[in-house]
Amino acid sequence: MAFKVVVSEKEKSLQMELDAANSKKLVGLTIGEEFDGSLIGLKGYKLKITGGSDKNGFPMRKDISGPRRIKSLLAGGIGFNPTRDGLRRRKTVRGNTVSDDIVQINTIVTQSGEKSLDEIKNPSEE
Repeated sequence: MAFKVVVSEKEKSLQMELDAANSKKLVGLTIGEEFDGSLIGLKGYKLKITGGSDKNGFPMRKDISGPRRIKSLLAGGIGFNPTRDGLRRRKTVRGNTVSDDIVQINTIVTQSGEKSLDEIKNPSEE
């Protein structure tokens, strides 16, 4: 299964497609863990996983362990935004571990490389 990796650095973001060979290296990582950006073509970058969503659109939550999908009673946060105080709903969310069911992985840059994201996204034609 190939992943879409969204890399955010301040107000700039970049979406990259990961092939099946490199996507197996991300399976098993959890939200909050760092990995080398060279897996997705960002040489010298370190990326931290901040979230993601699965093939049906359910978001990943940091407080649910494992790759499972469960119905949880939420009072706010990722997966549910209450409209008034005290409102709770039972919503389906995904655990914090990357598995084959995950389609999108959201990351932030913790260590920059030689080139900026703009140079990688739009290479200059010389």
